[in-house]
Amino acid sequence: MTVEEQHRRVVWLGHATVLVDLDGTKLLTDPVLRPRIAHLRRAWAADSRALRGLDAVLVSHVHFDHLDLPSLERLGRSLPVVVPRGAGGLLRKRRFEQVVEVAVGEELRIGAVTVVATEAEHDADRGPLGTKAPSLGYLVRGTRSVYFAGDTDLFPGMAEICPGLDLALLPIAGWGAKTGPGHLDPRRATEALRLLRPQACVPVHWGTYHPLTWDATRRLAMELPPEELRRAAAELAPEVRIEVLGRNGALDLG
Repeated sequence: MTVEEQHRRVVWLGHATVLVDLDGTKLLTDPVLRPRIAHLRRAWAADSRALRGLDAVLVSHVHFDHLDLPSLERLGRSLPVVVPRGAGGLLRKRRFEQVVEVAVGEELRIGAVTVVATEAEHDADRGPLGTKAPSLGYLVRGTRSVYFAGDTDLFPGMAEICPGLDLALLPIAGWGAKTGPGHLDPRRATEALRLLRPQACVPVHWGTYHPLTWDATRRLAMELPPEELRRAAAELAPEVRIEVLGRNGALDLG
């Protein structure tokens, strides 16, 4: 068995944090690992074993639940971090050593894979006086192709991101009761699947963080979006396999 055959999987670590382990290269998306961020509490802990031996981090945008500086520091300041152009100063001020800024369409070679920055329809800043930078998605190409959408709404260019896409990592909820503009809910995520046409989809950005004020009933409702996605996809995108991963669950990419 080749190295590539041994390393083709994704592991969902909660929210938008996914280990993409492809062809011997380990990439981590939007690491948010702390038990609490501002008014949000994590419902379960990420498996620290999946954080070993990383080659780089991919950050989609500067919102606090996607670019979390303490989580990045936990991974080490020497680890390469890829961010949208304009966001690098946040990390350099904290003495991160390898910060790479990219814009839509730019490509990077990381280990055995190519990473392409893609469009995302999502307005992002860190407060009225904080850093503002464009939002991105990322396409990871090797012996398999994996698209991480970050946070986004639908946009026409989704249809051209990757013909023959193997896996889409799509957000399907938020951390509150509703998903506002610039986000996908289960129904709109299904519309995204019709544009992307992947072989399979792993839903992310659900079931992890909730406001401190939520009671047990509202926390249970955090588990509903994946089933809503299944139902919508069965109707509108039946050719796409919906792979709902449990807490720290892994999917073998074959």
